[in-house]
Amino acid sequence: MSSSPFLNSIREFMLVRRYSLRTIDSYLYWIKYFIVFNKKKHPREMGDNEVEAFLTHLAVHRNVAAATQGIALNAIVFLYNKVLEKPLNQIGDFKRSSRQRKLPTILTRDEVSGLLSQLQGLHLLMASILYGSGLRRMELVRLRVKDVDLDNLQIQVWNGKGFKHRLVTLAPELKEAIIRQKSRVKALLEEDCLHPEYAGVWMPDAQARKYPSAPKNLVWQFLFPSSRLSYEPGTRNLRRHHFDETNVNKILRTASQKAGIEKQVGSHTLRHSFATHLLQSGADIRTVQQQLGHADVKTTEIYTHVLKQGAQGVKSPLSTL
Repeated sequence: MSSSPFLNSIREFMLVRRYSLRTIDSYLYWIKYFIVFNKKKHPREMGDNEVEAFLTHLAVHRNVAAATQGIALNAIVFLYNKVLEKPLNQIGDFKRSSRQRKLPTILTRDEVSGLLSQLQGLHLLMASILYGSGLRRMELVRLRVKDVDLDNLQIQVWNGKGFKHRLVTLAPELKEAIIRQKSRVKALLEEDCLHPEYAGVWMPDAQARKYPSAPKNLVWQFLFPSSRLSYEPGTRNLRRHHFDETNVNKILRTASQKAGIEKQVGSHTLRHSFATHLLQSGADIRTVQQQLGHADVKTTEIYTHVLKQGAQGVKSPLSTL
């Protein structure tokens, strides 16, 4: 918890409304930074001019990426619109970040095989789904038992980035491992239900009201549950949360080092590799766009740049000597 009563009140405001802890931490970081940048003036005493100056500072002096500047803007707009109920006027007169996105890091098929060979059990299954279905890290850990359709070999992703739903492919080679994982989840659920304080798995408010028995129903349990029970933040509800997403990249980094891969490897590296390898196999870009859940095909087109041999497909003159 922060030592600031104001920031703590924002945290409570967001917890009650079921914002993810990741979003809460991110928004609080940028709100605090905004306040400190403005010499700790209370946000009620500030407005458009201070917000524009702050965003310009991020672009000019911090040289942040456009996406980072956008997150900071979202946090401050949330503060004024939702918390203070003092909406800003038209924000737009600030220096926009021009720092370009980096090209994605892509693993070769041999490197993916080498990475997966260093994993086993639960970790192997998680990494295999990240690569085999192109999921984001949070989409993976938030999967529930019901979301994996073994009959039709597909995964239902609910409320992905931008709160969009989509269907993605599932490799048939993972069926047996997923069946075993579902059995483990069932055994954990049976054990948890014996605990007198167990309140069942967390459910969104609307679904909790619609399906009151769902929290203790197998199909609603996280496919990759936490190793222990814990109290839900802001409440006294004892639950089994999902696998800690921060550990996913640690697992992948360790495996990549053991495999001798000289690239920075994380969950998004496997997602990038999924997209690139699909295109290499002849999939059209619209299909890849749908699998990745990109709103704009231009976001997906970055992978076509990676596929070109050399810069823009130009053959080096050195190769003709």
